Amino acid sequence: QVQLVESGGGLVQAGGSLRLSCAASGRTFSSYAMGWFRQAPGKEREFVAALNWSGGNTYYADSVKGRFTISRDIANNTAYLQMNSLKPEDTAVYYCAVRYLVGIRLFQDDYDYWGQGTQVTVSS
Repeated sequence: QVQLVESGGGLVQAGGSLRLSCAASGRTFSSYAMGWFRQAPGKEREFVAALNWSGGNTYYADSVKGRFTISRDIANNTAYLQMNSLKPEDTAVYYCAVRYLVGIRLFQDDYDYWGQGTQVTVSS
């Protein structure tokens, strides 16, 4: 069993930056692929970024490519989503999710464990 807790969300002006954290407990991050998803009001949850279990490969949605970076700190069992050049359309609840020993996964059903989400609001 893995428990995930996101933090780092908040209110930021367009063009600003935030770093989201996803702290894991229960098992080490080193064997888990992870993904970040987001859900804006009235919209479906969508894929944002993913990292494979070894940490060697990443993948991003076109809407965030070049602005967001997914990473992890195995020693601290924490994953991150660095978000730069934020836009109002990035406003959403952001979720992290993990699955054991797999490659890049883009779909929600591919993940086994989820955090509770953290709100990101970007003002124009």
